[in-house]
Amino acid sequence: MTDDWRTDRIRAALSGENPTVLRRLTAGFAVIGDVQFLPGYSVLLVDEPEVQRLSDLPRAKRLSFLSDMDQLGEAVERACRRLDPAFRRVNLEILGNTDPYLHAHVWPRFAWEPADVVGKPVWLYPRALWSVEQFRLGPQHDVLRNAISGELDRLRSVT
Repeated sequence: MTDDWRTDRIRAALSGENPTVLRRLTAGFAVIGDVQFLPGYSVLLVDEPEVQRLSDLPRAKRLSFLSDMDQLGEAVERACRRLDPAFRRVNLEILGNTDPYLHAHVWPRFAWEPADVVGKPVWLYPRALWSVEQFRLGPQHDVLRNAISGELDRLRSVT
């Protein structure tokens, strides 16, 4: 498969062609981030490509999306805590500044992060990190993918 799925991530997820999908959730898709300079970075994609903002959803689906965001955040937290003793917390963000569809970022944060950015938004990291080959999602992240997916499965079996 080519990288064409990147041009329409939601439709690619709906058709089973988005390779970053971890799990189908109630109102969207949990996906692992294309870059992993903060290992465990994940995104929740809404399952309706035309939805641009949270307020575009009917109240019940809006609450489902937020619940999915909570579950993905907790799954990332549990997986990262188990895999890296320097794990500190998870940051959840719905920004909507660049991509024209509703999505939520799930950023794990670690004690080993550089002092000048550890307590600041991830977006203050150098832009170059987003394209460094060593951080590009690949087979080296399979353990992380499986850990987050497993935690999602455990959380969803409890609710």
